[in-house]
Amino acid sequence: MTLGIIPNISKTNILQIVMEIIGQLRLYSYNYIICDSLLKVVEKNNRLHENELLPLKELIKKSDMVISIGGDGTMLTTAYEVRKTSTPIIGVNFGKLGFLAEFDIDSFKDLLKEIKNKNYIVDERMALVGGNSLENGKELYAINDIVVEKAPYPKMIDLTIKVDEDYVATFSADGIIIATPTGSTGYSLSTGGPIVNPGADVITISPIAPHSLTMRPLVVSSKQKIMVMVQSHYGKIQVSCDGQRSYIYDSPTSIEVKKSKQSVKLVHSNKTNYFETLRNKLYWGLDVRKGNG
Repeated sequence: MTLGIIPNISKTNILQIVMEIIGQLRLYSYNYIICDSLLKVVEKNNRLHENELLPLKELIKKSDMVISIGGDGTMLTTAYEVRKTSTPIIGVNFGKLGFLAEFDIDSFKDLLKEIKNKNYIVDERMALVGGNSLENGKELYAINDIVVEKAPYPKMIDLTIKVDEDYVATFSADGIIIATPTGSTGYSLSTGGPIVNPGADVITISPIAPHSLTMRPLVVSSKQKIMVMVQSHYGKIQVSCDGQRSYIYDSPTSIEVKKSKQSVKLVHSNKTNYFETLRNKLYWGLDVRKGNG
């Protein structure tokens, strides 16, 4: 089995972490390839060999799995890069929360044993695609969420939501978050959206600071198409994908969002489950008055 290593080179001590991971891969006799972006932080006398380094697209094609080293943001970037393939992703957390990137260095060592013994889980996660009918060449793609927002302008925008061809509502707000179950614990959660188990085949729609007491988050089937018609007094609106890729559109405009045909595959250990991650990472369900839940 060949594992591709995709590091976030902006992280402090990333080279040291990569070398530790390489040591573990060698210990368990895995073949590996390293993304050539690492060359930017590698000294000429480093132990890495040139034949182990490949451009990202070539690395993905030749890897049975890829190892994303960084944090949740790095995982989202990696998922975007592998979006047209079925390559599973292993997330090694070297960031803050590590909700998606569930493994640290120690648990990653255990995972390598589990992979050898074929005792692991490949979890398929929904992704979203979208676009604007006036700009056919610009496809929106997200693992967490697609956010339609007012951009840097101070005033709220006017939004009309349709699900399939059915009218839902018209309201003023700072924007709206259309999220996958994976993204339900991200930006959507901070606006009062529900936590959705990744096994649920649904999409959530959460208004951002709506100027109404009655606008609440909505859950719809992933088989349905969501249309957002938006107008800004400043003539521009912004659409963000996973908080990483932003696009500016002229207002008024319409944004269509639906489930992607290609899922994202995440590698998990058999030793943990989603609800355990919720408790450990987000302290979900724990009674802080008792200090231990």
